[in-house]
Amino acid sequence: MIVLENLTKSFLMRGVRKTVLSEVNAVFPSGVSIGLLGRNGAGKSTLLNMIAGNSSPTSGHILTDGKISFPVGYAGSFHPDMTGAQNIRFVARIYNVDTDELMDYVRNFADLGGHFNLPLRSYSSGMKSRLAFGVSMGLHFDTYLIDEVTAVGDAAFKKKSEAVFTERMKHSGAIFVSHSVGTMRDMCTAGAVIDKGRLTYFDDINEAIDRHVFNMKLS
Repeated sequence: MIVLENLTKSFLMRGVRKTVLSEVNAVFPSGVSIGLLGRNGAGKSTLLNMIAGNSSPTSGHILTDGKISFPVGYAGSFHPDMTGAQNIRFVARIYNVDTDELMDYVRNFADLGGHFNLPLRSYSSGMKSRLAFGVSMGLHFDTYLIDEVTAVGDAAFKKKSEAVFTERMKHSGAIFVSHSVGTMRDMCTAGAVIDKGRLTYFDDINEAIDRHVFNMKLS
């Protein structure tokens, strides 16, 4: 379970303070796949990063009683001068998991061929995302934070990504950001809509999508 208590996040931009989330209160239940909707710039990725601990709220609190992933597919914490394999070993030590097991999983899943043993700085953005997604799915969390990850790669890789995500959701929950309404319906059961700094939670993803579509028509 993830609880947002009076959560506020604002940024100072060119001398003007912009508030993207304002005193948000919500409860995201355990074991539920939640689609997070909102127009561009509404604060979806900002909220994911705060839940992950990568960014601090301006005020308020985020409480959880489970193990939360870093944003799935995020490669920003990898070291560019280390190979893909070396980065995986480092992650395995951080999370105290079997190194060989994680290495084998990511190598087979990401399908990077010889690039797996080359420095990360030689990777394309798509290759980095494939490696990062493989790492994310190779580790087990109570809640996965997912930001458009299934858009990475070709059709075969997307299908593989969706399949492994569906398997993980049998035992975990997720907060899922995507611009595809169809993907939301396929992969989520509940939804939350961010609009003008406020967040509204819906037990039914279709109700969340309807609210989001309504909000977009007003813009």
